[in-house]
Amino acid sequence: MQAGRVSAVSRDGAHRFSKDVTDVVTLLAGLGVEGDAHAGSTVQHRSRVAADPTQPNLRQVHLIHGELHEELRRQGFEVGPGQLGENITTEGLDLLGLPRGTRLHLGEHAVLEVTGLRNPCAQINAFQPGLLKALTPRDAEGGVVRKAGVMSIVVRSGPVRAGDRIGVEVPAQPWEALQRV
Repeated sequence: MQAGRVSAVSRDGAHRFSKDVTDVVTLLAGLGVEGDAHAGSTVQHRSRVAADPTQPNLRQVHLIHGELHEELRRQGFEVGPGQLGENITTEGLDLLGLPRGTRLHLGEHAVLEVTGLRNPCAQINAFQPGLLKALTPRDAEGGVVRKAGVMSIVVRSGPVRAGDRIGVEVPAQPWEALQRV
């Protein structure tokens, strides 16, 4: 079992691009981050609500590996925790390499289940021009590589703080690679 660490937690009660860093967030089973605009059992992202407001919310909690912030800084972008809309910033954990269904144990109680990759939209370029391209480069075969973190659902409620340990529980094989959600 891998382990990582929470480096920051963020939330925002309104549908804005960035989220404010806070001391603690409370994860609510089946809903998401208490007080966050994206919490709910059905989709809360505006484009998905417009398409079908009854579909289940597989994007309750957004996680980004803090190492991505460093990578983007080396490319000339100024990005910190919460600024890309994530609720939880991690370190020491290869989020993008996890299989679908992986359970992340955060702190003493909270458990998330990884549902897929975040699919960033052009709104990112309004935050910083060129950022979308940096977050969706092409691989050697020309396929899009999504680097903007992973999405998850809350399986067990609990508080999460910076400094909390993250335990990783991968599902039984065969593993399903993460796809955009």
